[in-house]
Amino acid sequence: MTIFMLATTIVIPSLMVYLQLKWAIFRLLFNIVGIIAAILFSTIAATSITHIILEDAVFMTTIHAVFLNPLFLLTGAYLGLYLINRIIDWTVREKGKPSSLQ
Repeated sequence: MTIFMLATTIVIPSLMVYLQLKWAIFRLLFNIVGIIAAILFSTIAATSITHIILEDAVFMTTIHAVFLNPLFLLTGAYLGLYLINRIIDWTVREKGKPSSLQ
C-alpha cells in the first residue's frame, strides 16, 4: 500500500503538470478545484474543532474523529497532490531561468 501511495503521489501531480502545460484550461480547473478543496478542508477542520471546544470534549478519539469524514480526507488528499503539482510546475518553469546571483 505504501508503494502504491508513493507512486500515486508522483504520477498524479506529474500528469497534472503535463495536462496544464498541454491545455491551459486544466490549469484553471486544477486551481478552481484547489480553492474549493481548501475552503471545504478548512471549514470541516474549523467546525470540528469548534464543536469539540464548545462541547468540552477534548479527548483524543473525539479530536481524531475528523479523520473519519470522507470529504475531509478527499479534500486533504487533493490539496496534497495539488501542492506537489504546483511545486513541480514551478520547478519546470524556473529550470531555464538564470540565477539572480550572476
